[in-house]
Amino acid sequence: MQNLVVETREIAPAEDLLEFADPREPLAWLRRSDGFVGTGPIVWRVDVGGGLPAARTRFEALSHFWSELVDAASVDDAVRLPGTGLVAFGAFAFDEASTMSSSLVVPSVIIGRHGGRGWITRIHVAGEPAPGDPHPTTYGPYWAGTVGPGALSPDGYQAAVREGLTAIETGEVGKVVLARDLVGSVPVDADLRRLARSLSSGYPDTWTYAVDGIIGASPETLVTVSGGTVTARVLAGTAPRGADADADVAASLALATSSKDLDEHEYAVQSVLASLRPHTTALAASEQPFTLKLPNVWHLATDVEGDLADGSSALDLVRALHPTAAVAGTPTDAAIAAIRRIEPFDRGRYAGPVGWIGSDGDGEWAIALRCAQFPGPIPRGYAEYTAGRRVVAHAGAGIVAGSDPESELLETRVKFRPIVDALA
Repeated sequence: MQNLVVETREIAPAEDLLEFADPREPLAWLRRSDGFVGTGPIVWRVDVGGGLPAARTRFEALSHFWSELVDAASVDDAVRLPGTGLVAFGAFAFDEASTMSSSLVVPSVIIGRHGGRGWITRIHVAGEPAPGDPHPTTYGPYWAGTVGPGALSPDGYQAAVREGLTAIETGEVGKVVLARDLVGSVPVDADLRRLARSLSSGYPDTWTYAVDGIIGASPETLVTVSGGTVTARVLAGTAPRGADADADVAASLALATSSKDLDEHEYAVQSVLASLRPHTTALAASEQPFTLKLPNVWHLATDVEGDLADGSSALDLVRALHPTAAVAGTPTDAAIAAIRRIEPFDRGRYAGPVGWIGSDGDGEWAIALRCAQFPGPIPRGYAEYTAGRRVVAHAGAGIVAGSDPESELLETRVKFRPIVDALA
């Protein structure tokens, strides 16, 4: 096990954190003016996939490796803000059976900003020199990517929804979340910071993330642990924004009173509460969901908050929560089995946890939505892309009794809009 030396010091806040990130492999966690980016060589990483002993899940393995690293590290954090000290960025596959790994990475330098204060964290192996000062780099040229239908065409997706409805009718599941894919490429020398910057500017109220080849803007917080407080935001139930002010109000009201969407949302809220109760006290959720306005959609949303009762870390709670009913369905095991049977692709890290963990156990994790994977998993029946850098994107919808295949297809089109617009 490496013995890492970690030092965090306050600096003048950087105006554009993304200027410090690697153009081809950016590491970033941003929301409005706050967040942090990683740069420089990776000093530690762990990748967990198949082949684990039957008694150990990937989350248990990742927590074990992280705990070993933290115990051996020497941390000098004079700033003590969210994201300072020893921090690992993480991106995990949606499914235990995925061919893609679940990974934690620690860069040699992290530059961040929180509440008007800036900091730099330098990380190196004991006995080796500390990294020097990073320098911002100018963004590369603008570029455009191309994406098209993947393994599920629009007609194929509606057929998949009908298969999901059959699983509901037979009592196999109460809800199942089904996704479809877009496959394409970007220029081989594309500066991917431009993609993250476009998402961050266009969707400032989401978590913009770039971690180990997955880049997106998620509106859904899986879990945040900060100083003993646990919070989560549950999103389930979606409607497109209206074309004008009156239509927008009508769309919001229709969503808030839709029995189908309210049922879908309740599944997701109960899933989160059941997973958090064993780890918390004073766990509470609002009695009724509120409508969350984003630039392209309305969501039904519920905020959950509690006090950490058992010393669990953010990684422990990610393990307890994932996958929620919002991205898989219910009952969980049956929904995962249905997804594996109906979807003709490996989701990779789409709808998996993405975020960060600190040495004190605090951290922030979102669900990897509105995202692109570089490279993404190749759908069955598709050859490797030879021109440019391969990209795969996914979007899904929650299927419950009463779902309409055409309406669910429309929902995926709306959810694709942020990443497709940014890629273009």
